Amino acid sequence: MIGHNAVLATINHMEDPEKRAGMIFQPIHIEKNVWLGANVTVLPGVTIGEGSIIAAGAVVTKDVPANMIAAGVPAIVIRKIEKGEI
Repeated sequence: MIGHNAVLATINHMEDPEKRAGMIFQPIHIEKNVWLGANVTVLPGVTIGEGSIIAAGAVVTKDVPANMIAAGVPAIVIRKIEKGEI
């Protein structure tokens, strides 16, 4: 599920001011049963593991393992999702 205003940013610019107009392309991998909350931003090259939840407003800069809840700016894993949990 993908909440409203989510951004999947697969393109970035080079840091060098002389080359800043150049672009770097990296895929984003979202595995099965992931839930991205409203206003989430996922940056280039990130993988979000199966069953994970990304809290509303989070900025995901690093991979999130399977069955985890991540939140914040930048997003960090705050806890594991236990089987059978509501």
